Amino acid sequence: MTTQELPPPSVLFRMVTGYYVARAIHVAAKLGIADLLAEGPRGYDELAKATGTHADSLRRVLRLLASAGVFIEEEDGKLALTPIGACLRSGVPGSMRAAALLFGGITQQAWGDLLYSVETSEPAFRQVFGMDSFDYMAEHPDEAANFDAAMADFTKHTAIAVATAYDFSPFRRIVDVGGGNGALLAGILRANPTLTGVIFDLPNVATRAAEQIRELGLAGRCEIVGGDFFKELPSGGDAYLLKHVIHDWNDDRATAILRTCRRAMGADAKLLIVEGVYPPRIDQSDESRGAAANDVNMLVCTGGRQRSEAEFRRLYDAAGFRLTRTVPTQTPVKVIEGVCA
Repeated sequence: MTTQELPPPSVLFRMVTGYYVARAIHVAAKLGIADLLAEGPRGYDELAKATGTHADSLRRVLRLLASAGVFIEEEDGKLALTPIGACLRSGVPGSMRAAALLFGGITQQAWGDLLYSVETSEPAFRQVFGMDSFDYMAEHPDEAANFDAAMADFTKHTAIAVATAYDFSPFRRIVDVGGGNGALLAGILRANPTLTGVIFDLPNVATRAAEQIRELGLAGRCEIVGGDFFKELPSGGDAYLLKHVIHDWNDDRATAILRTCRRAMGADAKLLIVEGVYPPRIDQSDESRGAAANDVNMLVCTGGRQRSEAEFRRLYDAAGFRLTRTVPTQTPVKVIEGVCA
């Protein structure tokens, strides 16, 4: 019976208990179950021995995931990967293991106090962990490394889509503001051999970015700079790129970041924000679901928000820019282009 055929109470009950599967996926990712199944089906006892877990309890959790299509229980009782479960493998194209660890771990813990955010408009993450998410990552390097990995997995696809959809050929030097480990800029540089770039982020993040850029063989074309984007940015860029940075902040703080960009930019430079754009009206489409879910996640985790094109236009105006166009890509993000007003 499909969801559409179920009575409304049953549909709602599935929604209410959706966290069952989310938490089970997190456990499977933590234990590396998909990697253990990469070479073929294995029995539950064998998996329990390999992971140091209680065999019957592990079996019960993995059977829940088999019921959801993450794994398949074969006729001989062994467990095997499905195409969905294969995405929990480490280091493979399309891997979502780091994302499962992030969103099923500290992110889900923060969502547990969603009501606090609704009542106060403050991030529940700060209430749950006693500090904001940026400070938490600085104090927990393992979580920060996993966050980087999750964002890099998403960004690999985004980089290709952005480099395909937007023409970077008029530029010589791009400053990637809040560029993380450099996955987006690396993808753009690879697609545009004449470009050079700067990755700008907090000093501890910039250190991790430098390692990644060296490994990709792009150190000769990409400078790494640590600093605070509320204070000052490197000047001399033809384009200032911000991917999933502005949605982390409320309007006042977002405007402050864009004003820092404006001070660093020459008269002819372009501002390029790469983010999802909230649709004018919410329906039950994948676009609406993704936008609304990300919007509430920003409320919970950072105090930021997902914005509509009209809201981006107001931000640009407040920071001294004029929004010129919004370029769609083959992913949920768009390139929101602006010029100095």
